[in-house]
Amino acid sequence: MPKLKRISGEETIKQLEKLGFEQVRQRGSHVVLKKQTADEEIGCVIPLHKELAIGTLRGILRQAKLTVEEFMAGL
Repeated sequence: MPKLKRISGEETIKQLEKLGFEQVRQRGSHVVLKKQTADEEIGCVIPLHKELAIGTLRGILRQAKLTVEEFMAGL
C-alpha cells in the first residue's frame, strides 16, 4: 500500500475532480464535493488548508469511498 503524502486542500480537490467528483458549494474554508454513482450520491468535505494532516486526508478518502491506491494513482 503506498503511503499518503502531505498535500494541500486544493491539490486534494483537483485529484478528486479527476476521479469524477464535482464541487457543489463552499462555506468559508471548506469545500463540498459530490459524485453521483449508480447506487448513491457520495459527498465529502475538504478543508482548504495549505497542508492536510495524514489523518484528515484518510478521513476524506473514507468519505469519498476511495482507496489510497485509487487516490495516489493520479498524483
